[in-house]
Amino acid sequence: MLRPIARLLIVLTLAAGCASAPEVQPPVAAQRPTVLEQHGHTRIDEYYWLRERENREVIAYLEAENAYLKQAMQHTEPLQERLYEEIVSRIPQRDESVPTLRNGYFYYTRFEEGKEYPIYARRKGSMTAAEEVMLDVNVLAEGQSYFNVTGVSVSHGNDILAFATDNVGRRKYTIRFRNLTTGEMLPDEIPLVSGNLAWANDNRTLFFTRRHPDTLRSYRVFRHELGTDPAADALVFEEEDETFSTFVFRTKSKRYIVIGSAQTLTSEYRYLDADQPHSELRVFEPRQRGREYSIDHYGDHFYIRTNDDARNFRLMKTPVAATGRQNWTEVIPHRADVYLGGFEIFRDHLVVSERKDGLIRLRVMPWSGGADHYIPFDEPAYVARIGDNPEFDTPLLRFTYSSLTTPSSTYEYDMNRRERTLLKRTAVGGGYDPAHYRTERTYATARDGKRVPVSILYRDGFRKDGSAPLLLYAYGSYGASRDPSFNSAVISLVDRGFVYAIAHSRGGQELGREWYEEGKLLQKKNTFTDYIDVAGHLLAQKYGDPDNLFGYGGSAGGLLMGAVVNMRPDLFKGVIAAVPFVDVVTTMLDATIPLTTFEYDEWGNPADRQFYDYMLSYSPYDNVEAKEYPHLLVTTGLHDSQVQYWEPAKWVARLRARKTGPQRILLHTNMDAGHGGASGRFRRQKETALMYAFLLDLAGR
Repeated sequence: MLRPIARLLIVLTLAAGCASAPEVQPPVAAQRPTVLEQHGHTRIDEYYWLRERENREVIAYLEAENAYLKQAMQHTEPLQERLYEEIVSRIPQRDESVPTLRNGYFYYTRFEEGKEYPIYARRKGSMTAAEEVMLDVNVLAEGQSYFNVTGVSVSHGNDILAFATDNVGRRKYTIRFRNLTTGEMLPDEIPLVSGNLAWANDNRTLFFTRRHPDTLRSYRVFRHELGTDPAADALVFEEEDETFSTFVFRTKSKRYIVIGSAQTLTSEYRYLDADQPHSELRVFEPRQRGREYSIDHYGDHFYIRTNDDARNFRLMKTPVAATGRQNWTEVIPHRADVYLGGFEIFRDHLVVSERKDGLIRLRVMPWSGGADHYIPFDEPAYVARIGDNPEFDTPLLRFTYSSLTTPSSTYEYDMNRRERTLLKRTAVGGGYDPAHYRTERTYATARDGKRVPVSILYRDGFRKDGSAPLLLYAYGSYGASRDPSFNSAVISLVDRGFVYAIAHSRGGQELGREWYEEGKLLQKKNTFTDYIDVAGHLLAQKYGDPDNLFGYGGSAGGLLMGAVVNMRPDLFKGVIAAVPFVDVVTTMLDATIPLTTFEYDEWGNPADRQFYDYMLSYSPYDNVEAKEYPHLLVTTGLHDSQVQYWEPAKWVARLRARKTGPQRILLHTNMDAGHGGASGRFRRQKETALMYAFLLDLAGR
């Protein structure tokens, strides 16, 4: 590789311009050409050096970009402050989750006024008992610019709390323990873990997954016994295939500890008796490429959700003593038009989550063989999910529901009486009244004839005359469906006349497994063209102003934004690409980067010439050209472990060097955070306010 020495040139000078939006000269990153060769093909990457995380010049460049962003957006700072205050005003200052009964205690989280982080608490026996504060994350986070807690879990004996903390944002967690009887922190600390953990039933043994120090792949499962040196923890399982990651959980029955290994196309499980944490692991069913399955336990059987001979998945069961595939029998058959999602087991009922025509349905099935039924939902676009249901012996199903107009709601549903009770609907301040908002579901015809679902939100008084600014969001990867759930922040755009729409492009799983498979690997471009075709449909139907169309996507959705601005830059006035995966080929060729090997079956392995050529044909960074691009706001986090900061940084630098036209390219790097942005429920809204100000400024609102 060639890396000529060159000087990083950073220019930050004010130039002549209008008073409200002064022209500012952006930073210029030095070009240090690096030769990258693959399959006899040579690429020149002039910004490859920005990968040098410890290089002071790299940090200086990122800081200069932040300074440029601040100057370029300075005229919007009063708007940003108003937006921030609006968004925060809709977040309940004091809030509390619906309590969940586990092993004799009611567990819940709550927030106090002005506090950024949750308090984990419980009450013994009933909600009238004295509160026990298990963990106040606000105290732990004092003095930290970033802080996150995950994996909060109480031991089988109710007296030991395990939790994992990260104060950088790179998702390298440390497990810590608290004695809930005395309140003291135990000396056991386990670093470099994923935050995924499971207690055995002996009240002293914890199973956890450890990350690879470089790739951050969860690849080892260990067993820790309280009071022992973590350095001596026993290795229980190691996943040697670098395309797989591993995880651990305890079945709902509390009978088994399960260790899973999974990648995009294949999964495999091992299990042991939770009462005997030193017992030998048993393979549930050996992995077979292309076969996915997941398991839970009830009575004398394991239940298995699998795509074995079932593209849209089916539900099977097998005796505990005979878990091999040859013993599986069918509970719910495969259906070509219905995608089987998750399932929940109760003593008298089985509940399954299904997708049909892009919407989630919750189906209740009595074990007695009586008639099954679906829980009715009335809105045209919504999301309903099985909630937290740790108890077997109950006729009550906990589920959550929301829509673009209905805040997150927790219901308790009596499966015998077919009656539901609203336990909580998240309070939304700031004068929000759902009666003033409308949601629609429509379909756009893609260029190959497929019908792409679209969810739409607007305020009453909206006229479908092509005059409204329109923000179109999408994701479209990993089979992750972006359902139309409530987002209180986006109300600040809709109240200012924006129409907000979600394109349910291929690559997600809204219309079943086929919808996902047609948006990955050598069909990935369907995700991009679907999005473009949805935009065209919405404009043709007068939902938005062709001169005020905006795009937004993050992570793999940021790849989508990068691809579509290369393909159709003329469509958009402005685009937000959050933590975008834009340097596809170079990243997928580097197995040392976190997540790379795990994703060969999502994007393809560029070591194969066929995939290399296809990925190269759409990779946003590799297809930047000398043409006019829309205004762009690009965000990243210095400690991002999923999309490394240098991808958006390089992309912005190349766009600046090659683009024509006066449109601005802005880069915001959170120097204290990772993929999820700032921590804290209020602080993170500063970044939201910045993004919305970018859009509103361009739309003249």
